[in-house]
Amino acid sequence: MLGPGLIMLIVLAAIAVLIFLYVVGIYNRLVTLKNRFQNAFSQIEVQLQRRYDLIPNLVEIAKKYMAHERETLEAVTAARNQAVGALKAASANPGDPTAMANLSAAENGLGGVLGRLMMVSEAYPDLKANQNMAQLTEELTSTENKVAFARQHYNDAVTEYNTYKQTFPPIFFAGLLGHSQDAELLDFDDAKINEAPKVSF
Repeated sequence: MLGPGLIMLIVLAAIAVLIFLYVVGIYNRLVTLKNRFQNAFSQIEVQLQRRYDLIPNLVEIAKKYMAHERETLEAVTAARNQAVGALKAASANPGDPTAMANLSAAENGLGGVLGRLMMVSEAYPDLKANQNMAQLTEELTSTENKVAFARQHYNDAVTEYNTYKQTFPPIFFAGLLGHSQDAELLDFDDAKINEAPKVSF
């Protein structure tokens, strides 16, 4: 027959095992949700990289027709390069508030100068009639739509992660398990960014 001390020890050991298993469950859920939003960010990265790859072609075609708009074309190239750098930094640490803010600012800047390029290009009928320019603009439109969809998926995944880690009882364990910082949503100024694709050639 087991003595009272041994029974108490078995009960405490069982409680400790249950608590351990519960914390392991919280940890696994946090890792799953973090991996989900990081994967969602990688989809944004793919679409943004495609967008960045289209822009030099757009600038090259525009250069042939817009000799007097050198400043605008240089601004597009500079903004594109800044966005590429911001994306690289954000890819290294998806969800990081500083990286997401820098990417958002770079994308807003790029959207603004692309919109300006499209407005200026209205004054060049030969450029508007160029088939390559029309095709690039169509590809940009398609890519913008994919970026918006991927960004929505990422933001949904971030919200799910942040909500879970802020609820009771995960809030008590998240910091101890290496999940102290909330992931940051990614917001672009869609109105600015969408100016470019909405122009028809």
